[in-house]
Amino acid sequence: MFKIRRSEDKDFVTFVLSGRIEEEQLSELQKLLKVELGANPTPIALDLGDVKLVDREAIKFFAVCEAHGVVIKNCPSYVREWIETGRGSNEP
Repeated sequence: MFKIRRSEDKDFVTFVLSGRIEEEQLSELQKLLKVELGANPTPIALDLGDVKLVDREAIKFFAVCEAHGVVIKNCPSYVREWIETGRGSNEP
């Protein structure tokens, strides 16, 4: 089961993600980020500490988020490795 919890402090608006993140869940997360970016200049972070499984599309999404200044916190090492590997890929 995929869950998103929003928290805010003086430094970041953080979305704590938990469960499995697959392509089907990304549209919901994209909408939340778009609303947050439009409404608030506070930097955004994604906390992946409770993420159990991600698919390829989620990895691409996280790489794009980072490229646009979103901070990824508590990223599992295997996800970090895949994000870094995916950045060098020429695949769409």
